[in-house]
Amino acid sequence: MGESRPQAGSYVNRPMSTNTMPLTPTTRIIVIDDDPTGSQTVHGCLLLTRWDVDTLAEALTDDSPLFFVLSNTRGMSATEAAAVTREICVNLREALRRLADAGQAIRPVVVSRSDSTLRGHYPVETDVIAEELGPFDAHFLVPAFFEGGRITRDGVHYLLVDGQPVPVNETEFASDSVFGYRHAFLPDYVAEKTAGRITADQVERFGLTDIRSDIGGRLRALHGNVCCVVDAECQADLDGFARQVLAAAGEGRRFLFRSAASLLTAFAGLPPQPVAPDAMSRFVRNGRAGVVLVGSHVAKSTRQLQTLIDTTDVLPIEIDLERLLDEEAALRRDLLERLAAAQAENRGVVLYTSRGERQFPTKAERLAFGERVSGLLVDIVRDLPREIGFLVSKGGITSNDTLSKGLALRTARVLGQIHPGCSVVRCPDDHPRFPGLPTVIFPGNVGGDGALADVYRILAGPA
Repeated sequence: MGESRPQAGSYVNRPMSTNTMPLTPTTRIIVIDDDPTGSQTVHGCLLLTRWDVDTLAEALTDDSPLFFVLSNTRGMSATEAAAVTREICVNLREALRRLADAGQAIRPVVVSRSDSTLRGHYPVETDVIAEELGPFDAHFLVPAFFEGGRITRDGVHYLLVDGQPVPVNETEFASDSVFGYRHAFLPDYVAEKTAGRITADQVERFGLTDIRSDIGGRLRALHGNVCCVVDAECQADLDGFARQVLAAAGEGRRFLFRSAASLLTAFAGLPPQPVAPDAMSRFVRNGRAGVVLVGSHVAKSTRQLQTLIDTTDVLPIEIDLERLLDEEAALRRDLLERLAAAQAENRGVVLYTSRGERQFPTKAERLAFGERVSGLLVDIVRDLPREIGFLVSKGGITSNDTLSKGLALRTARVLGQIHPGCSVVRCPDDHPRFPGLPTVIFPGNVGGDGALADVYRILAGPA
């Protein structure tokens, strides 16, 4: 059954990335993304920063086979994340009902997209989705993200470091002050995160041998929203898995997915992006200098920031977060004055928060401080010089706030990737402050040390 095609009227329209599994116009991959970086392997699709019923209906009837709802829940408490996810699901259910009443029946395939290094509100978000949009026969954890060097083998999730696989529980990401964890073996990770509600021996494992063969019968036997974890070492693994999953879904099986971005590549099956990465400079406005905004504080981002400063002509401006606590208005004024002076000289700027992750007595205090930092960055984006040529936003939460609040975009369409894992969107031509501004969504945990400098050089041109 693994190589068979679905019946007509189920998933027929576009080819998979390395196979010929199609999708119908009535099927939509609906990605509830806990930060705005999940679009890092696709193009031509909409990103939604609002999730009212009308906006969701607009996305459901868009030509693209998938769209992203940017919930930004990774920057929230678990309680807030649950409330936002529930609101999205309730509105989505209503949008689907309205379209069905109007004769446009949509078959949704729901993906809870989260971090490929296992940080995020699991199982909070998948539990809420199951309550509002279920029942599901199974939910699958598929954290592999090949462009970022994340693979899963024998149930263990790895980060490739200098070509060598390192279990993710041995990386800096496992020490995150909000989303830390002890296990890279995914069944143990599930047991840890569900506090034993799902035990490790209850987790179904789909190994590399499984997904590279016929799993159709096994998929059709799943029931009761059983938790499944999926191995994958290359895109072809997920293409084959997705083909069989969609075939089963086309026969009425209902599955929920908690995944990183590479599974979305398999589901969407898009042709190559129309604008090559090196040609993204064509969108820079009037040859003007741009601004790089670095909010991410993980070690990878700090190394990339230092390489950018050391190897390009960018002007570094640090946001002293100690001043944020005592003199926020003066700090904001000083930063905007320096940005305006640099733009008057057509000089590129990198604006970055003080490095390192501050320690707080409680998670709530840590999140509250993060919200205050985000508020400052939003205010700065709103008041950036109107003439800037481009904007690069480094960090997931930073990027979400940049799109939804700083630029006040209701929707944005992904042009493609300027670097593996880094998407480009544009402000609409009628934007009140930044018409046509190209903006790069650059995740905190993507790319080598020179990646940020490479992206800057593409957009800024030779020094």
